[in-house]
Amino acid sequence: MPKGGKKGGHKGRMRTYTSPEEIDAQMKAEKERKKTEDEEGAAVNDDDQTEDKLAGSGSEDSDDGGSQKRKGVEGLIEIENPNRAAQKSKKVTEIELEVPKQLSRREREEIEKQKAKERYMKMHLAGKTDQAKADLARLAIIRKQREDAARKKEEERKAKEASQAAAAAAKGLHTLSLK
Repeated sequence: MPKGGKKGGHKGRMRTYTSPEEIDAQMKAEKERKKTEDEEGAAVNDDDQTEDKLAGSGSEDSDDGGSQKRKGVEGLIEIENPNRAAQKSKKVTEIELEVPKQLSRREREEIEKQKAKERYMKMHLAGKTDQAKADLARLAIIRKQREDAARKKEEERKAKEASQAAAAAAKGLHTLSLK
């Protein structure tokens, strides 16, 4: 059981709702308050701008775009946050294609790896690598074995045909002699 027992839980209380008239009144009061702040801020900004023009540094206040009013000490402290500045998109005409792009280490290693692989394949196809020499030797041995097997098979076939011809000739003589 909870610490306080069953007395006065918050879930059973009645909820109070704000009436639409109260909401409208609050909105009007907020708008009036903002108007008065803007008027006071504009008067202060006019004074600041005249001082800036005299000092020659008028671009300090234009970093925020002028639409947002700085609150508290933000107006006194200049902050250069690179994440705050809006990133400008480049136009197609501004992009320079002639400038070589700086590659990252991984990209450079990947390109070097591909070039090395292509060089190896060229040498492999030319038969200059150890693996290519071993492959060619193995292929030569297999080719010789196949030629020997084909020659032996041809000899066996000829011998079989000769024996069948001799058997047929002998059979033909037997049939003639019996008749």
